[in-house]
Amino acid sequence: MSKIEVAPRSALRADLPLDGKVALVTGGSRGIGAAIVKRLAADGAAVAFTYAASPDKADEVVHAIEAVGGVAKPIRADAGKAEDAQRAVESTVAAFGRLDILVNNAGALVVKPAGEFTLEDFNRVIDVNVKGLFVATQEAVRHMKEGGRIINIGSVNAERVPFVGGGLYAMSKAAVVGLTRGWARDLGPRGITINNVQPGPVDTDMNPAAGPFAEATLPHMAIGRYGKVEEVADFVAYLASPGAGYITGANLSVDGGYTA
Repeated sequence: MSKIEVAPRSALRADLPLDGKVALVTGGSRGIGAAIVKRLAADGAAVAFTYAASPDKADEVVHAIEAVGGVAKPIRADAGKAEDAQRAVESTVAAFGRLDILVNNAGALVVKPAGEFTLEDFNRVIDVNVKGLFVATQEAVRHMKEGGRIINIGSVNAERVPFVGGGLYAMSKAAVVGLTRGWARDLGPRGITINNVQPGPVDTDMNPAAGPFAEATLPHMAIGRYGKVEEVADFVAYLASPGAGYITGANLSVDGGYTA
């Protein structure tokens, strides 16, 4: 694989907080993931991202970034397969020569009453939301130096599940809470931070602001509206920046007051 040169863009803009950095975002072709990829690229990072299907969506993200002078690399990978998660990290390092930021965004959701979950449902949700995150993080920290950033995308459902059928998903996201706290202790001495962003209701294809869950959800929102994917991406970009170096092991909700 030919190496992609990551040239600093300081000559064009001196205020890019991630100038010269390399990021990997899992599940980055749509929704919150795509917004994160675009925001990190806008802040100066060269960004690799994974996608499991729909290469046209991945191409749209790449074209949007390249149109404004950014660098992006799509990697087809299933976040629920350990070998794919590991390969995504290896491919990023091979292409760009380093890895500074990992955003574990890929996720799986299965909503069913407790007695209707199958073992296949269980394995899929845990493979993507927990095992894939674990493997990608473990591989990433082998390449990260001081100043590295790991940002997990969890869910407010780790703390609150106000609907039937969300137990398996909530359990998987609660596991991310514990892993984030535990690994903060491991990685802190190396100058690497790890944090967990917990979005609340956000307007995406899977959960549109005008969708079937909105009527029951909006009364619980302190701000009274669904979030935008860009609002989650803005927060992730801050945690990836040099200014967030004193934040680690934190589970931070971006939810419009949903859990207030």
